[in-house]
Amino acid sequence: MVSFTENQEALVNSSWEAFKQNIPRHSVVFYTSILEKAPGAKDMFSFLATGVDQNNPKQTAHAQKFFEMTRDSAVQLRAKGEVVLADAISKNLGCVHAQKGVLEPHFAVLKEALLKTIKEAVGDKWSDELSNAWEVAYDELAAAVKKSMTSA
Repeated sequence: MVSFTENQEALVNSSWEAFKQNIPRHSVVFYTSILEKAPGAKDMFSFLATGVDQNNPKQTAHAQKFFEMTRDSAVQLRAKGEVVLADAISKNLGCVHAQKGVLEPHFAVLKEALLKTIKEAVGDKWSDELSNAWEVAYDELAAAVKKSMTSA
């Protein structure tokens, strides 16, 4: 069980709101950051075949879903002390991530890109405490996805 405070949940929720203000622009920051660290990851995202483009609805939708799931993880952590993916979601995520060849280092790249994107979205509201809240939420979500990959 992970201890996740009311304040941590509030920090994630408020920065999620900042992220939602311009998802297309933030999706560019997110995917550009991923590809700078791991150029080969481009092949893992079919919607990046033509590059990062804020006018790409699939890119925007995928970024929104990823950040939303991380935010939902923060809510679950506060409520239950753990992240539990619904069976259908877990099976789907496990299969897709296993098929794409996602490895442990990829999770670190995504985490770094997530934090960079949130930092840009919140501007001067960025803090170590905010960073830590997103890190914990992401780490617990990533652990649930890794678990689903082993049973895929």
